[in-house]
Amino acid sequence: MWWKNSQSEVDSLQNMVERQIKTRGVKNEAVLNAMLKVDRRLFVSESQLAFAYYDEPQPIGEGQTISQPYIVALMTELLDPHPTDRVLEVGTGSGYQAAILAEIVRHVYTLEIIPALEKRAERLLLDELGYKNITVRLGNGYEGWQEEAPFDKIIVTAAPEQVPDALVEQVAIGGRLVLPVGTYYQVLCVIKKDKTGVYREESIPVRFVPMTGEKSSGDI
Repeated sequence: MWWKNSQSEVDSLQNMVERQIKTRGVKNEAVLNAMLKVDRRLFVSESQLAFAYYDEPQPIGEGQTISQPYIVALMTELLDPHPTDRVLEVGTGSGYQAAILAEIVRHVYTLEIIPALEKRAERLLLDELGYKNITVRLGNGYEGWQEEAPFDKIIVTAAPEQVPDALVEQVAIGGRLVLPVGTYYQVLCVIKKDKTGVYREESIPVRFVPMTGEKSSGDI
């Protein structure tokens, strides 16, 4: 079941989108509409509710964070989501990014390696918010989700040192992978895949929690 915001929450959410996201160049209407529809307050911890609409990451427990609204919107726009897309998200976290994507694409498959976060996100996304187009699973993001591959798009919400080769392999021809890459210095990358090869573009410097899990020796 969807939720109903108070007028003050609606105003704060609209201000968040207008001032933090649109003014910084995000133009994709589907992304902007999703950011307006999905209330970030539902995904932050109770102690952080007063800061839910701030343009900064917030702790969600287990050493993890929910990304700042602008970065969520930017990564979603860079992903170039379409209504027919099947998308893999690596790093469910709070479930916020999965909910944003679910408002736009056909189906979201989301992997979380931390059991407590996976259970919490599954309960919120499926039971409380009633999403029918999200599948949540506990798993190692470096391996992706081979049983459901290929994916039209893949998004990663934690930073590996290098681009995991399994994720590149699981992107469909014509698709793309968006992720932060690096250790101390991280950059937001867009990996595009077509019949001629795989191409990497770099966007902006970012700061994400490190990606955890078992790495492949072939990560690029």
